[in-house]
Amino acid sequence: MGIDFSLMDELHEECGVFGAYDLDGESVSSGIYYGLLALQHRGQESCGIAVSDTRGPKGKVLSHKDMGLVNEAFTPEHLEHLQGNIGVGHVRYSTAGSSVRENAQPLVLNYVKGTLAMAHNGNLINTPELRQELAFSGAIFQTTIDSEIIAYLIARERLKSRSVEEAVGRAMGRIKGAYSLVIMSPRKLIGARDPFGFKPLCIGKSRTGNTYYLASETCALDTIGAEFVRDVRPGEIVTISQEGGIVSDMSHALPAAKEARCVFEYIYFARPDSYIDGMSVYNARIMAGKFLAMDSPVEADLVVGVPESGNCAALGYSLQSGIPYGQAFVKNGYVGRTFIKPKQASRESSVQVKLNALREAVEGKRIIMIDDSIVRGTTSDRIVKMLRDAGAAEVHMRVSSPPFLWPCYFGTDVPAREQLIAYNRSIEEIRQIIGADSLGYLRLERLQEMVGGLNICTGCFTGRYPMDPPKVDIRGEYAK
Repeated sequence: MGIDFSLMDELHEECGVFGAYDLDGESVSSGIYYGLLALQHRGQESCGIAVSDTRGPKGKVLSHKDMGLVNEAFTPEHLEHLQGNIGVGHVRYSTAGSSVRENAQPLVLNYVKGTLAMAHNGNLINTPELRQELAFSGAIFQTTIDSEIIAYLIARERLKSRSVEEAVGRAMGRIKGAYSLVIMSPRKLIGARDPFGFKPLCIGKSRTGNTYYLASETCALDTIGAEFVRDVRPGEIVTISQEGGIVSDMSHALPAAKEARCVFEYIYFARPDSYIDGMSVYNARIMAGKFLAMDSPVEADLVVGVPESGNCAALGYSLQSGIPYGQAFVKNGYVGRTFIKPKQASRESSVQVKLNALREAVEGKRIIMIDDSIVRGTTSDRIVKMLRDAGAAEVHMRVSSPPFLWPCYFGTDVPAREQLIAYNRSIEEIRQIIGADSLGYLRLERLQEMVGGLNICTGCFTGRYPMDPPKVDIRGEYAK
């Protein structure tokens, strides 16, 4: 939700959340800043940090948020101003609500019981009903994002709860969809993960001091030198406080068989150096490539990946097939991402600016090119042509995910079915459209094996979702 899907032919990162609580009272803003830098791949539209001092005036929150990248939005002066020993941070890509500064997170709410600051990664599917209910009871919305609805519900439930974590649990009973939450109250840091476990969340602790962390990915803990404690389990609420350390509430958990992690964390979203629910993202991508080599072999001279997310799978294909792995593309890391170009023609022409083929590596060779997905195919056909123009004798495309046949309602921007290249087309028809000599996708039954047996959501491939999708596709409804 929240974008014009006609501008997109890539999957988009979702959002990244980060929280820190130094029980010894030291400032956490610089740690949050570096944690967000490590999570920048999950969202480049906006970012923010909110902090509080647990020993200071109750409910006083200092915050700064802005559009753009973390290192653009924050100066040393900003971090110096953000003095507090508890805080939350967020990097955003808009899956719901338009890309404007008002929708940047964390959200800070002042209410009768004090102050809440909250960062959210995910997408709710019952937003319209909850929004209408809250509006009719007097709520005035400052943003167009579903995260504000969660914050309102927590604040309202807090009025009749004994603790903020109980209020979070009550709110979880009302919301449906995908979410990982990091919430700062005046004296507690709280993490919550939806019962299906769509979005990742983990706990860390400083190796030397007495600081606890919550983060979307373990790579953020590595960046600040913290040790990984454990993953927040699907349906779990964790409360970190001075008095209790880490306290767990599993009352919202589902049986493990019903859990449904987003498989695209492993295929594309997460950084390869992260671990999610005990599974190495790097190993998952290597396995995807090996499976492609087993199931869709072809004679060739070189295996290459489309940077960056195709590289690990390409290495896996090479390891399994014995065909050498190489680099066929040079990527300009300083170019704006293709999906934020304002017009279709501009977005397509920007592919050549972002990627260029290495003629010396591919000329006269049979190339196997690995990418993580094909959404519409407009990017794939240009990259295939780029290799041919650089002299490749053959271009065989392999995709480390199955064909997209259904939209996603849980935070991954897979568009309406009619816009998907695989909808109502055979693999041979798709091959002809993108201009490859052959085309192979990862087999559906390989997905769970790829992630070590974890239970995953395959709704965008099968149309079988872990919960009933909304009767009306409301993605983008509040983006105007």
